[in-house]
Amino acid sequence: MEKERYNHLNTYLKNKFGERTLKICIDGGFTCPNRDGKISKNGCIFCSEKGSGEHIKSQNITNQITNHFNSYKAKRANKFIAYFQNFTNTYDSIENLKEKYDSSLIDNRIVALAIATRPDCINEEVCKLLSSYKNKVDVWVELGLQTSNDEIGKIINRGYNSSTFTQAVKLLNKYNIEIITHLMVGLPNESFDDLKNTVEFINKHDIQGIKIHSTYVIENTVLCKMYKNVSYTPITLDYYIETASYILTHINPKIIIHKISGDAPKDLLVAPSWNLHKKWIINGIDKYLREHDLWQGKYYISY
Repeated sequence: MEKERYNHLNTYLKNKFGERTLKICIDGGFTCPNRDGKISKNGCIFCSEKGSGEHIKSQNITNQITNHFNSYKAKRANKFIAYFQNFTNTYDSIENLKEKYDSSLIDNRIVALAIATRPDCINEEVCKLLSSYKNKVDVWVELGLQTSNDEIGKIINRGYNSSTFTQAVKLLNKYNIEIITHLMVGLPNESFDDLKNTVEFINKHDIQGIKIHSTYVIENTVLCKMYKNVSYTPITLDYYIETASYILTHINPKIIIHKISGDAPKDLLVAPSWNLHKKWIINGIDKYLREHDLWQGKYYISY
């Protein structure tokens, strides 16, 4: 059997926890400073009305966990990650954050707490709270970056600059909290040089994981309006395979690859249609790496 050409998350989890480990996606009832008016009311131009949590049934957090363990999904593994996914999951008072996180850690089969958030919603108090869970479970924080180009950041209405990301990483590093960052390929006005610069930028940070995915268009977003008035054109599958392979070969070889394709809601996806075919994407990247004898970090440069 051929050795994996990049650090697959499933392999990492199996090695770390001794067996298959799966995520329980949680809707924590959060909002976002990019939606409630603190920064903006429009959100990022690609973000859906549910903050990328369309498949999660909103209800009490403990009930979400209980219902998961009462369903067939609990039979697929013995260990799980409580994953606060949609919107900004550190954007609340410390008291409310603690209550919500505590509400998810109700079963000893949960071995990790994963929190998706924004760099501008990380501070010392949040880090102290997250760090307090480390004696019970592994703790990860997912930080959106998407791109290191702050001009593109303005176009996508991200609401923070790259220096804010750097500050958040340093603070999380101080508390030894694992960081996963998001990199998106095919953002409006993005060139290949922009992508190369983003990879270089990430490599200058102490990051433990990365999610790589293409930019896709879903209904009821600003990006959808741009697509329909022909001011935005999605990338092709071939381009994504080539650029994802570039990222893998230039990223730090120690980083865990949490994702190499996006999971757009099928009923809301507008374009590109190839995004629905996850096997095309994953198999296409694997084939490209094999045919060109490439592997993660082959061209990595340490900074």
